[in-house]
Amino acid sequence: MANSITVDPPPSADEFYKGLFRENPVFVQVLGMCPALAVSNTALNALAMGLATLFVLTSSNAVISLLRNFIPKQVRIASYILVIATFVTLVDMMIQAISLNLHRALGAFISLIVANCLILGRAEAFASNNSLGRSLLDAVGMGLGFTFALLSLGAVREVLGAGTLFGVAVLPANFEPWVVMLLPSGGFLTLAGWLLLWNVVEQRRSAASDAASPRMEGAT
Repeated sequence: MANSITVDPPPSADEFYKGLFRENPVFVQVLGMCPALAVSNTALNALAMGLATLFVLTSSNAVISLLRNFIPKQVRIASYILVIATFVTLVDMMIQAISLNLHRALGAFISLIVANCLILGRAEAFASNNSLGRSLLDAVGMGLGFTFALLSLGAVREVLGAGTLFGVAVLPANFEPWVVMLLPSGGFLTLAGWLLLWNVVEQRRSAASDAASPRMEGAT
């Protein structure tokens, strides 16, 4: 009896776009809250953490997808963590080489990328079951969605908390900074505001889509 051959479906653009909007890691799935709240006090810190996570997620997804048929199920989680930790170490060394100040600002949260449920979750739920192409699209989409969310938080907090954006003054000199926005409580307030806005936009989009469906069915 011939062995059955499993053929992976071809990559599609939906694998990329879902991480940006429909399944955004922060605004929809509410994952990675520790770095999202802790390092998003400035736009630069948020962008650096987002890009670091993007690199680790993309690299680890690629390796795990390529090795998925060779990793025993009994040790798959330990193997995934080993792969992720390797790329986190590379990121930590690169950031330290590029900017010591940035490395100090991000602190232990660089190392904690290893425990980011977003990365381990994509490895277990997607990369271990899909081809390299699909895994890369999924990782890039999720990583950019995570970076976008962190940058959205960091930009609002820095502008309101310091009157600057990437260190450049963007508000009048007489503006009184809202120092609370640079504190942990400011992170929760900003996240709540973005979640509210995201859900309002999504509900209106869904309502518009539902309203258009009957008209399209009637036209057919």
